[in-house]
Amino acid sequence: MSNPEKLYSMKILRYIVKSKFTSCMATLLAMVATACMDYGPRPMEQINRPGKGVFIMNEGNFQYGNASLSYYNPETKEVEQEVFVRVNGIPLGDVAQSMTIRGDVGYVVVNNSGVIFAIDVNTFEVKGWISPLTSPRYMHFLSDEKAYVTDLYAKAIAVVNPKTFEILKFINVNNHSSEFYQHPTEQMVEYTDKQGRRLIFTNCWSYDDKILVIDTDTDQVIDSITVCKQPTSLIIDKNNQIWTVNDGGYDGSPYGQVTPGLYKIDAESRQVVDSIKFTFADWPQEICMNGTRDTLYFINKSVYRLDVDSPSPLKREMLDEFYKNTTGNYVYGLDVDPDNSEVYIADAIDYVQPGIVYRRNNRSIHSGWELSPVLSRSRSKNYNVGMSKN
Repeated sequence: MSNPEKLYSMKILRYIVKSKFTSCMATLLAMVATACMDYGPRPMEQINRPGKGVFIMNEGNFQYGNASLSYYNPETKEVEQEVFVRVNGIPLGDVAQSMTIRGDVGYVVVNNSGVIFAIDVNTFEVKGWISPLTSPRYMHFLSDEKAYVTDLYAKAIAVVNPKTFEILKFINVNNHSSEFYQHPTEQMVEYTDKQGRRLIFTNCWSYDDKILVIDTDTDQVIDSITVCKQPTSLIIDKNNQIWTVNDGGYDGSPYGQVTPGLYKIDAESRQVVDSIKFTFADWPQEICMNGTRDTLYFINKSVYRLDVDSPSPLKREMLDEFYKNTTGNYVYGLDVDPDNSEVYIADAIDYVQPGIVYRRNNRSIHSGWELSPVLSRSRSKNYNVGMSKN
């Protein structure tokens, strides 16, 4: 049994991204600090990124405006805390949701502030921003000058120009139904079908049960796939099969609760081809893929992995008994390094005390543990989060 390496006092999401200079991970985490918040302007510093590593986005408390950005070097195990505010002299904002890296620029989506900051990944300096957005969630590049931004409440997906920081138009996803929150869109994966169309698939999480399909030439929704209630995240494997985990809602929800599950969808036919059904006692969330896209990992209280070529019925394998025993119901964020398949796991613990991020090294067992405080606060609302790879 491998022991993971303890990195930080935080909780929530990570992203793995690759730039032309480095492979790095961007992890969205939310944590609790015992110190009081500092308000007012901050003096600006100059910080240079010390080689490849992990960007850590600390979500912060909802409506407290205390999100922050940190940077971790896996080789030296050193951390630069709050790099955004230290370099730019302004706070990151309210609820950091996700980060996507394109070349030398990182696009940090700040959900409740309705803004995307573009920062230099080597110096952490702000190069521009995209706003106003309603409640942005994730960003997916179609080219250097075109990207989609999903949104929780806008009933639309924004089409933006990342170079000029302009909002070009919106893709209407309103389903004109009072049953759901009008298709609140989340993560995105891309597939080119046999007709040569570049398609975007996006999961609709909050109270919804759909995967939407968008034609990127026309910027219109052309299809939807029904899965289980509340698909929390989305990935696509080497065989062009799309995988999503669905938490099924919750007991007492006015929109109902169904048995959660893991679904496998053929991207070409847009049909569900296999699934794993869980129980009402389960809480599956967060799914991600290794660099070769042949092994998927997902959270269901503990952390599990599954070979994408597994025959039906699908069989999952618990990654480590350690996580089950240590983190209980609060494993919250997950991602995998595409170069070495090291697994990073974020544990919210109880959303009150400082959480923890674990690093599982596949090459050796780490007996040493490090704990570094991050000056941010967590919020109690459970957000589904995920990863994208550039």
